[in-house]
Amino acid sequence: MDDSIEDGAHSIKKLKADISMIGRTASVSFSGEDHVDTVSKFTKAGQGFGMVGTGKCIAVFTSGGDSQGMNAAVRAVVRMGIYVGFKVYAIHEGYQGMVDGGKCFKEMTWKDVSGIIQRGGTVIGSARCQDFRERKGRKKAALNLVKRGINNLVVIGGDGSLTGANLFRQEWAEHLNELLEEELITEDEQQHCSHLNIVGMVGSIDNDFCGTDMTIGTDTALHRIIECIDAISTTAQSHQRTFVLEVMGRHCGYLALVAGLASGADWIFIPEWPPESNWQEKLCKKLAQTREFGKRLHIIIVAEGAKDRQGSPITTQQIKDLIVQRLGYDTRVTVLGHVQRGGNPSAFDRILACRMGAEAVLSLVESDQETPAYVVTLDGNKAIRMPLMDCVRRTQAVAEALGKGNFELAAELRGRSFVNNLRTYLTLTKLKPPDKVCSLDGKNCASNLNIGVMNIGAPAAGMNAAIRAFVRASLFNGYGVLGIHDGFDGLLEENVNHIGWMDVADFVSAGGSRLGTNSGLYSAKETPMPDGTTPAKILEKVAEKFKKFNVNGLLVIGGFEGYQSIIQMSEARDKYPAFCIPMVLIPATVSNNVPGADFSLGCDTALNNITEACDKIKQSASGSKRRVFIVETMGGYCGYLATMSALAGGADAAYIFEEHFGITDLQADVEHLKAKISDNVQRGLLLRNEKANANFSADFIQRLFAEEGKDVFTARSNVLGHMQQGGSPSVFDRNMGTKLAVRASEFLRETIENSLKDGVVYTNSPDTACLLGIQKRRLAFRPVQKLKQITDFEHRIPTNQWWMKLRPLLRILAKHASTYIVESEVQETLVD
Repeated sequence: MDDSIEDGAHSIKKLKADISMIGRTASVSFSGEDHVDTVSKFTKAGQGFGMVGTGKCIAVFTSGGDSQGMNAAVRAVVRMGIYVGFKVYAIHEGYQGMVDGGKCFKEMTWKDVSGIIQRGGTVIGSARCQDFRERKGRKKAALNLVKRGINNLVVIGGDGSLTGANLFRQEWAEHLNELLEEELITEDEQQHCSHLNIVGMVGSIDNDFCGTDMTIGTDTALHRIIECIDAISTTAQSHQRTFVLEVMGRHCGYLALVAGLASGADWIFIPEWPPESNWQEKLCKKLAQTREFGKRLHIIIVAEGAKDRQGSPITTQQIKDLIVQRLGYDTRVTVLGHVQRGGNPSAFDRILACRMGAEAVLSLVESDQETPAYVVTLDGNKAIRMPLMDCVRRTQAVAEALGKGNFELAAELRGRSFVNNLRTYLTLTKLKPPDKVCSLDGKNCASNLNIGVMNIGAPAAGMNAAIRAFVRASLFNGYGVLGIHDGFDGLLEENVNHIGWMDVADFVSAGGSRLGTNSGLYSAKETPMPDGTTPAKILEKVAEKFKKFNVNGLLVIGGFEGYQSIIQMSEARDKYPAFCIPMVLIPATVSNNVPGADFSLGCDTALNNITEACDKIKQSASGSKRRVFIVETMGGYCGYLATMSALAGGADAAYIFEEHFGITDLQADVEHLKAKISDNVQRGLLLRNEKANANFSADFIQRLFAEEGKDVFTARSNVLGHMQQGGSPSVFDRNMGTKLAVRASEFLRETIENSLKDGVVYTNSPDTACLLGIQKRRLAFRPVQKLKQITDFEHRIPTNQWWMKLRPLLRILAKHASTYIVESEVQETLVD
């Protein structure tokens, strides 16, 4: 659960980890080079020592339009603030509440933010404030802050709210001098609040703030959009209809662009890439020809701020009238509107908000009168601090570029991710491969070279989206694509066929694996197959099939079994020339346990499934009164799902294999829950990874808690099982699978061309048997032979996992018994 009472020195050793990886400080750069870290290290200080924030007050408020995840951010600020010793206030109704004062200011306790992490919108309210736009209003706000000793502000809002906060900061000294002259404050109050420190978090579904990969609320808004498109697609398919959907975005087309990629939309209209002057003819031609190819539905997505190259708005009604008049198609318009702002936040937004909120407080811990206003942003998988006004100026530069018609610059200023998304969309939404390059069915291609694609391991959401992107990108470049069904078993049974352009038309939203999947190659250490076939004989048979079907390159989309299979084939190249071809693995497993990638396809969908289940379980626990649930997740020996879903669900603890726990830890958690529930918090939630400990099973933990907590709470266990693997893939998994697959296709094409001699592809370089994954924001190919060095093959996990750095944050937000201080010497904190 997400509520806690102090419980002494429980599990102090678990909090000795380096929590600096919650965030880092950086300076903004327009050129995209890496930033320099100036991290803060925290270490145990012991009971009785003062906390770093003692005597300081901070206030948090939300401003502007609401976005899902704001409540998670408020919760994180409050609890991290209390944790480091701040007195924390929440200002209700945004800047208006700051100006009005009175009841709009509320001092927060740990329990005040209980049960809000899963709620959409903002529980402390948000409002537009005309008063704050005037200097008089800002002066009144300053008086309300000083009277409460507040000179540290956490602002959660858009660029307008953050810009207003920075102006307020610049005027702060003037306001205090005037208030002192008017005898509205004392000299002691002026001295205590002599400077104002500000840190911002961007809460906006539009993702229109430069300097961050994602703003709070964007991922959830995309979830709402894709849910609507998936639902609309079924009725459009039934009636052969065309739907024109308007999504939010104002001057930013991010929502429309990513939704177009994630839904396989036929056309998108965005401000950063307006259509050519003859777009009407091209749109109608594309819709007509795809209808001839057998496509029964069409989806067109329009950003609300879309314009043509002359600056004239492009509306949904205009597009509908065009299609009806020229093609006569049954066409409907749907304006999604504020439904995009609604609903519970996704797991991604909850975790993002928790990390940003914690980093915002750490920023204020380190701030002094010389510290500039920062905004906490997301860079890859790290929360970092960026100078606020540098990001604001860059955001304003986008608007200037759009106003001048410099659309390429506007897209570039949006960032590398935006440009890559746009490039991928333009590649995948072409009508069909050029006739001179490849036929529509994929059987007759100019190069006469084939690339195989197969799924290995358990099914994972996003596999089909990756296959669709890979097939279309490869066909467009003139290569035939061989679909190998049911993994290596299907290959040996010759269940192989060419995949055409339209064969994958509806793959993007499908869960599971349309190709079918199976286990990987036998390991050399394992026993022979039931029919007596030895591992070496299996490799020989696979090599024969590669040669028979003229497989010149291979993409494997799968989990740890796929990783091992690529290793085995690459190590057998000296013996079997058929394996001397480029081979790429795209990690796809809910366990997220493949080395070389921060995220695997399917893990985000699984994380959302678990988080949604935990929300319902928490509701059940609250309704039953005084109940604790122990929930078991998948993941094998990898604790990623348990840890991240615990953070997203506001759990009290997550038990995983990578972090040893014993009976004393379990007993301490029992005492923690007894104290918490006795303080009128009606529920508790604990997560356990399926292979966390062979002896401490979910059933054992449930019985232990039931016995030790009797007369205070009851305990139940719940094993979520395979529901974690099912369902339609999330936007994150669809988008990541699409981009990885396009990049894999490009790599295979380039490597084949460089390795082709006399019509034969031959390469035995270790760099041509690799894994493609996202690490620290970048797509990178890593040779599997090098990845072996950082792999624990016994437990099928990497030896180093980035998300382990977040476990201290999980503990901090669940309880606040431990006291930490900032160490002056960073190196000293690294030794346990």
